Amino acid sequence: MQVQPYLIFNGRCAEAIEFYKKAVDAQILFQMQYKDAPDQAHVPPGSGEKMMHVSFKIGESVLMAADGQEDAPAAMEGCSLSISVETTTDADRVFQALAAGGTITMPLTKTFWSEAFGMLVDKFGISWMINVEH
Repeated sequence: MQVQPYLIFNGRCAEAIEFYKKAVDAQILFQMQYKDAPDQAHVPPGSGEKMMHVSFKIGESVLMAADGQEDAPAAMEGCSLSISVETTTDADRVFQALAAGGTITMPLTKTFWSEAFGMLVDKFGISWMINVEH
């Protein structure tokens, strides 16, 4: 059994994936736009270029995503994606890259459990925690 996050980007999925490729070296495993679906009868009008599904890796973790419905709210509440890195240099690099255009909710700082820990919400509304593993 595995639990994998499925992120909804309300029309900005391709942009988000490109951002994560640069910010955290995300690697696309599979992607499909609505125009590539075998049954076009169920494709919402005007959705052909939108992302129907994408799976991608960040480190050893697999995440999935889609555009979803642009008129529906895509709020990520009650959870965060957590990234563990080996060094404070890695933490700073990842933190700054993900924070670009987003909101820092806790600056990257030394804590009693970690040499560096910080929290942010990226420009797509995804909540992240960055932590240096001991």
